[in-house]
Amino acid sequence: MAKASPDKRINRRIILKAGTALAAAGPALLRRGHAEAQPRADRKTALFAYVGAFTTAERKGHGGGINVYRVDPTSGVWTHEQLLETVNPSFLTLDRAQRFLYAVHADLDEVSAYAIDKQSGRITALNRQSCGGKNPVHLSIDPTGRWIVTANYGAGSVGVVPIEKDGSLGPRSDLVNLLGEPGPDRKQQASSHPHDVVFDPSGRFIAVPDKGLDRIFVFRLDATSGKLVTADPPFVATRAGAGPRHIAFHPQMPFAYVINELSSSVVTYRFDPQRGALQPIQILPSLPASYTGNNTGAEIVVAPSGRIVYASNRGYDSIAIFAVDRREGTLTPVGWAPTHAKSPRFFCLDPAGEILYAANADEGFSVEQNTDTIVAFRINQADGTLTPTGQVIKTSSPCTIVFAVA
Repeated sequence: MAKASPDKRINRRIILKAGTALAAAGPALLRRGHAEAQPRADRKTALFAYVGAFTTAERKGHGGGINVYRVDPTSGVWTHEQLLETVNPSFLTLDRAQRFLYAVHADLDEVSAYAIDKQSGRITALNRQSCGGKNPVHLSIDPTGRWIVTANYGAGSVGVVPIEKDGSLGPRSDLVNLLGEPGPDRKQQASSHPHDVVFDPSGRFIAVPDKGLDRIFVFRLDATSGKLVTADPPFVATRAGAGPRHIAFHPQMPFAYVINELSSSVVTYRFDPQRGALQPIQILPSLPASYTGNNTGAEIVVAPSGRIVYASNRGYDSIAIFAVDRREGTLTPVGWAPTHAKSPRFFCLDPAGEILYAANADEGFSVEQNTDTIVAFRINQADGTLTPTGQVIKTSSPCTIVFAVA
């Protein structure tokens, strides 16, 4: 069956429901709970954008490593400043002071550290350390700024690596193997595959969606020893075959949202900030009912206002837009914005919360050639809908983006 093109029509009933949800949401301010939170900025603030790229044939990549761009505060134009060559920097994060950049490297077993020149934005390699398992796909920094936690997808483990005072990395302090019954997909769920490590807004708990085991594990981090402590309960199970991939916490309310990769669905969880427990209360498809082709879910983000949740689809090649009910935390579909390129593995919002950038790495999810683009969308602050700005940044195999204030 031919792949359907993204449907720009939005059902009137959905619009009415979304309007109700948005009205309930009301204005809100972002609480900066995540250690790796993006810098505060408005659209008049110049930024540096750091873009990681897949580089190897195994990843269908042909990027060079980490690209540094200067973002003009008036026009939004990206100007290339540097390419630092390194293998598969598949996810990036910054320390709170934006003095250092950190990366995990797909298909290796390493996390790396880089010093940032605050004037030019250019980066210089400091060192690397083993994270304890092959193919780390995500990393987060704890609230103290002393520890990096990694999701080691290939090994089925979570690692902890210390950050030294000079920004470099010390030897690994802990490694926990994730245990459980694999999901029913014999190819994608043959073993544990953690895909995300995210601190809750308070910084007390770490949520780890495991695509292979159909579980979301929860840990605490002992900030003195760098050891992981299992929460009680230690995990919440998803539907069999869901393949939970990424999680995003609401910035003000006790809720979290998970994109399931294999089932192309979004689940709302009620979060207990005292125990770290997650309770599922709603599940919705990440796709419109009219789409009948293949798809996998990828990224999920809660807007700084807390009023909108965005999720990306690979196959349908779109950003799903959901309104958040301010009382219940549940979601109502608003619409789907086509990303005008293949496989939006990653997307993020600019620090002002005004522009959404979709990174289209392709990854072989389409028979067409790599599109190698980052596409910019302006966010309608009233309803969260997305409109292309016309800006398309051409860059090879982009798979992650972080911003620092220039």
